[in-house]
Amino acid sequence: MSDSSPERADVVVLDVWCELQCPDCRTALDDVRALRARYGDRLELRLRHFPLEKHKHAFAAAQAAEEALEQGEGWPYVEAVLARVEELDGKGEPFLVEVARELGLDAEEFDTALIDGRHILIVDADQAEGKAIGVTGTPTYVIGGERLDGGKSQEGLRERVEEIADRLLGGEEA
Repeated sequence: MSDSSPERADVVVLDVWCELQCPDCRTALDDVRALRARYGDRLELRLRHFPLEKHKHAFAAAQAAEEALEQGEGWPYVEAVLARVEELDGKGEPFLVEVARELGLDAEEFDTALIDGRHILIVDADQAEGKAIGVTGTPTYVIGGERLDGGKSQEGLRERVEEIADRLLGGEEA
């Protein structure tokens, strides 16, 4: 009997489909942090944008997150914005620039990026890909070709991600 399991991977990619005006994505940060702590460099977390139409600042926030990634502080920026999602609701784009300034990023460059739309194609491409693979809400995870939807409930999602990651990493735990 042959073993049909995939070869052991050194790094597993976890796409995290998120939007920065989503309170559920803020809740999911605890899972993201736990996964980071468990797997370290063996889990590559990729932020993927899925701005929802019901949140009027989500598209700008996704572009700002791309600017933060370009400036080398993508996840810290994402976490800082999600931690204060209610402020984004009330203040909009000025809040996005304010968070960049608080993190020591080039806030003027954020402001310019939001005006000139330099990151719009990345956000559009992520959203289109998300729709194509069946993402309907946030957070949604994709790991090992499996889509795990947390838009309705996040219960058991981290455990499922860990099961898949462990399998893809050759059954060993971090």
